[in-house]
Amino acid sequence: MKGLGQDGRYWEALSQGRLELPRCAACGRWRWPAPFRCGDCGSWSFDWNPVEMRGVIYSWTRTWHPFEGAESFGSPFVTLSVALPEAGDIRLMGVLDGGGEPVIGAPVVGHVAEAEVYGRTIPGLRWAVTA
Repeated sequence: MKGLGQDGRYWEALSQGRLELPRCAACGRWRWPAPFRCGDCGSWSFDWNPVEMRGVIYSWTRTWHPFEGAESFGSPFVTLSVALPEAGDIRLMGVLDGGGEPVIGAPVVGHVAEAEVYGRTIPGLRWAVTA
């Protein structure tokens, strides 16, 4: 997507219902946020790879107050940091679907959902705990 910077490919994939993340073409290390250069080997070359939206809860927080511009989330809502084993345990943020108490290490499956922020519709990750 033009004008979105180094992570444009991430947003483009999300807008199409997919998750893609960068991996260094030289050393194979997964990177997030999307870099210009690999911090391990110095390569400037990255491949964007599809990643399954499955992971485990790394951490979480419950927000009890609304944020200006993001009222569509409602309140309270739970934000998860999810580790993706398929992508070198990169962690991505997203909102928990459904109720209940999240548990560190619990498996989750994700999907892309739209959210309205300051009147603009954007794609974002939603996570559901799997049994």
